Amino acid sequence: MNLPTRLTVLRLILSAVVIGLLTFPFYALGIHFPRFNVSGIVIYSQYIVAGVIFIIASITDFFDGYLARKYDMVTDTGKMLDAIADKVLVNSVLIILASQGFINEIIPVVVVIRDIVVNAIKMEAASKGKVVAAIKSGKFKTATLMVGTVLTFFYNMPFEFINLRVNEFLLYIACILSIVSAIEYFNLNKYLIFKKDKTETLI
Repeated sequence: MNLPTRLTVLRLILSAVVIGLLTFPFYALGIHFPRFNVSGIVIYSQYIVAGVIFIIASITDFFDGYLARKYDMVTDTGKMLDAIADKVLVNSVLIILASQGFINEIIPVVVVIRDIVVNAIKMEAASKGKVVAAIKSGKFKTATLMVGTVLTFFYNMPFEFINLRVNEFLLYIACILSIVSAIEYFNLNKYLIFKKDKTETLI
């Protein structure tokens, strides 16, 4: 297991910690996280801690790919684990935040459906010998999604003080870019999707 893969595994572990912080009933064990009142806004410290861990996990996402490419340590196992870790970290957090009323439920719905569609396109392309490269709209989607999620963890601070819902704006932009990137992936690879296999032609 090389260094990039270890970083990916670390991201999976950190993802589990974030999920645990957001969903585990600590109160049942008599554990209560400190709460703070900032200008009338009640802030639960467990979300701040989860946000910090989320940022660290997101940083490992950058470095594992960077190191793997720079030092030629790209492996099939690493690519598979990286894809899994990304979805576990982001999609699970969006689902939890939506269920707890922090964000609109449509956000995880759109993001998850987009991931399913794009992954299906990538698998179909791979079965026909083509690697689907990342596109700009997909990268912008990821950037806005991550920043919007981080701001949500930190209660949209400091923008909350001036009544600007920057976190929600970025997450809705990410939803729009999710749809746009899914359409682009489809248009760029539709010739492969509808391309007949040789076996089908013979039949």
